[in-house]
Amino acid sequence: MSHELDHTHDPALTSWVDSANDPATDFPIQNLPLGRFRRPGAKDWRIGMAIGTEILDLRQAGLIDTDDMNVLIGAGAAVRRTLRQIASSSLAAGSPRAAALRDAVLSQRGVELGLPCRIGDYTDFYTSLHHATSVGKQFRPDNPLLPNYKWVPIGYHGRASSIVPSGQSVRRPRGQSKDATEDAPRLGPTRRLDYELELGVIVAEPNPLGDPIPIEDAEGHLVGLALFNDWTARDVQAWEYQPLGPFLSKNFASTLSPWIVTLEALAPFRAPFRRSVDDPQPLPYLDSAANREAGAIDIALEAWLRTAAMRDAGLPAERLMQSNFRDSYWTIAQLVAHHTVGGCNLQAGDLFGSGTQSGPEPGQGGSLLELSIGGKHPLRLRNGETRTFLEDGDEVILRGHCERAGFRRIGFGECAGTILPAHADRRANA
Repeated sequence: MSHELDHTHDPALTSWVDSANDPATDFPIQNLPLGRFRRPGAKDWRIGMAIGTEILDLRQAGLIDTDDMNVLIGAGAAVRRTLRQIASSSLAAGSPRAAALRDAVLSQRGVELGLPCRIGDYTDFYTSLHHATSVGKQFRPDNPLLPNYKWVPIGYHGRASSIVPSGQSVRRPRGQSKDATEDAPRLGPTRRLDYELELGVIVAEPNPLGDPIPIEDAEGHLVGLALFNDWTARDVQAWEYQPLGPFLSKNFASTLSPWIVTLEALAPFRAPFRRSVDDPQPLPYLDSAANREAGAIDIALEAWLRTAAMRDAGLPAERLMQSNFRDSYWTIAQLVAHHTVGGCNLQAGDLFGSGTQSGPEPGQGGSLLELSIGGKHPLRLRNGETRTFLEDGDEVILRGHCERAGFRRIGFGECAGTILPAHADRRANA
């Protein structure tokens, strides 16, 4: 089980990689997330483990025999646990392998970090009750939640080809939108560009077409989590989403962080999953003793903004909000069980978006749509600027970490992207 603790979680464990012992690092030896990197001038991606500010090249270290992340994660949870245990022992302070492995350790700053695996199919869920309620109130004040929300893990199939790695800029999209005061829709750059603070859930072991995955086995088909920003054009979304849901408002870009924090690393931060007695309890296929005992995960999440003016003035990014994944209305095991209950076959490298992760308090909205209440209440930043939605030059940075007494703090790194201006209308030059 990915919930089990072993010597790799020992908070006293330190590494011969000095930067991993910094209390502020996201990547101590207790984490060891998986990702892909490319050396300068190289064409091919290699598989690494983050350790402090460094990367352990797993193939050069002799710990794996492939450079294909999808093959590695598709090999199953037992292979992943063994790799984690061997890597932990090899990187631990006093390891007899330290001298032999030093040449396999390189700086994260000296390489290109990409998507952590090849993304196959992508499904975005809607797991935050607080987000669904907050957004629903803006459109349906008297009935913010539709009747199926508390019974069904709501989701839609998204566009995998436009998922980009952290650090890649995002072009402001063009699309149709229509204001209530307009007689006809217009085509142009979105005027209500937004971020969505989400987690990405990475599928590992596949299932055959037609074979549902029972909730008891669901987490065995996952490798771990990453940070995910599902950029959204809110004005395009409002015009197009009925009757079939998101389309151009979502398919222009989504940003995924480079490191998969494995379920094994997250084991100390599991929490009970409980529904209010006033809510309907999950149907049997979405319920299990293990899910009730430890289906939730305590992950603190944050969204930060750095405007072009802040960069020009040498100012740091400003935190906009905080929330926690333990408040999600659905667990990752329930997402797998529901996604496959009809026989859908998942593949190694498939991605689930968690949906925007908002907290119960007004200032914990995981998007500007919530924080500005649909653009009616602009956010005032410390440098005097205001925002209702994102402007060109804005950089959004998502961060996440896990912290619990008796265990080492671990983190997810950053998921960042900067907004570029929309392409010019080529018809104007025709």
